Amino acid sequence: MYLKWLAAYFIVINLCGILFMYTDKKRARKHQWRISEKTLFLIALLGGSAGSIIGMQLFRHKTKHWHFTVGMPAILTVQIVLFFFFLHFFHII
Repeated sequence: MYLKWLAAYFIVINLCGILFMYTDKKRARKHQWRISEKTLFLIALLGGSAGSIIGMQLFRHKTKHWHFTVGMPAILTVQIVLFFFFLHFFHII
């Protein structure tokens, strides 16, 4: 039961990561109000790092900023390690 909710959460948060990158890129082109970098990183830290990376690549957004090109993959790496640690810790695998 909990695994279904957890999977749904990660799907939604990663879709948010893609959507926020798209929206920020669109707003940047129109010189409109932007989504803060703090918010973009918060989405990644909450589990949307894969979606954020996909959004960066799809929309060619924030790809020249080292803190995004290094930071987002670093967050994803830590999340993957923690995921497998908890799977092992709770004897799921």
